[in-house]
Amino acid sequence: MDYSVTGSDVQPRVSSPAAPQAAEAAKPVRRSIPFAAVAIMQTIIFLGHVLLYVTWKSFWSLDRDITMPLGAVLLVLSLTFVTSTILGFRSTNAFIAVFYKLAAIWLGFLNFLVWAACLCWAADLFLRVTLPHASLEVRPWVALILFGIAVIVSLFGFVNARLIRERRVTVKLPNLPEAWRGRKAMLVSDIHLGNVNGAGFSRRILKIFRRLDPSIVFIAGDLYDGSVVDAERLARPLFEMKAPLGVYFSEGNHEDHGDAAGFCAALRDGGIRVLRSEVVDVEGVKIIGIPYADSVYPMHFATFMEGLQLDPSQPSILLNHVPNRLPITEKAGVSLQLSGHTHGGQVFPFTWFTQRAFGKFTYGLQRFGNLQVLTSSGAGTWGPPMRVGTAPEVILITFA
Repeated sequence: MDYSVTGSDVQPRVSSPAAPQAAEAAKPVRRSIPFAAVAIMQTIIFLGHVLLYVTWKSFWSLDRDITMPLGAVLLVLSLTFVTSTILGFRSTNAFIAVFYKLAAIWLGFLNFLVWAACLCWAADLFLRVTLPHASLEVRPWVALILFGIAVIVSLFGFVNARLIRERRVTVKLPNLPEAWRGRKAMLVSDIHLGNVNGAGFSRRILKIFRRLDPSIVFIAGDLYDGSVVDAERLARPLFEMKAPLGVYFSEGNHEDHGDAAGFCAALRDGGIRVLRSEVVDVEGVKIIGIPYADSVYPMHFATFMEGLQLDPSQPSILLNHVPNRLPITEKAGVSLQLSGHTHGGQVFPFTWFTQRAFGKFTYGLQRFGNLQVLTSSGAGTWGPPMRVGTAPEVILITFA
């Protein structure tokens, strides 16, 4: 039996081919990114370019013939990421795809170049105190070394993000049916198909699936980046993942920012079971999927989870993109929550921010009371196609 949520009422219903489409019709097609968030992002990026300009001009004593064109180039670069992102949410063509990819790569370099600039000024202050007579001669070399390191770290991050690891985890669930013991499941999240990761990236996930040979596949949100794309074409290789017990997907925040109904329709047509506030029984284990839009508001989420009336003696698995709302999930009697979203922070210093936001649930297998939470760092990237301090992954779960 499946469950659907309409307003604050939770009602059981028998699963039918028309049910998911009916659920889609009740959902908004697109949840816009707040203008304030875009403005803040653009301001931060612009200030980062200003810092680069001031640092390069000061430490390398650049004359006007260089600073004028340099300033113009940095001004243009400061606008590329937000502009390409907005274009990507409104239309799709080869130019936008290339524009966004280049802008995203530059944003990744900018992150580490800004940190190098900050270290330049810190080193300059130190040299002025300790070596006041030699500081002017040393400054250009300090900047060269620090910015050189920033470029090397950025290049490492770009390569590292393309190397998807295969991680293995054993999960012990109480009252697990004998048929599930030793059974393997593949967990993948945050693939982010769009203008950076395309059908080729999907083919890499397919190769990993064939190598791991799991009985069931869980896709815990953000399969798409949210931009306007040919959803069916980009995900087509994933439709070849023919797991014996099926492939299950629930939406993340990036599907919610784009055409969520269109994304889900493409996946469903390709044979992937889309769970939109639904629960299915798979050989004695309840598989629950809730889209990001239905987990944002605690009361709405709690109403749905309470309405499931889960039997504590029967194991259950919840696909919830964000590793939050854990008290509600644990109270409902869920055995295991599978999440993504955090990317493990993806690149420094965001690794620090995600730790502050999600604590130990940022990554890995953790416990919240009787609830186990497995958070993946994800297979893809958002924004800069780089990873520093984290690694992309697909997880093979062995149930015991």
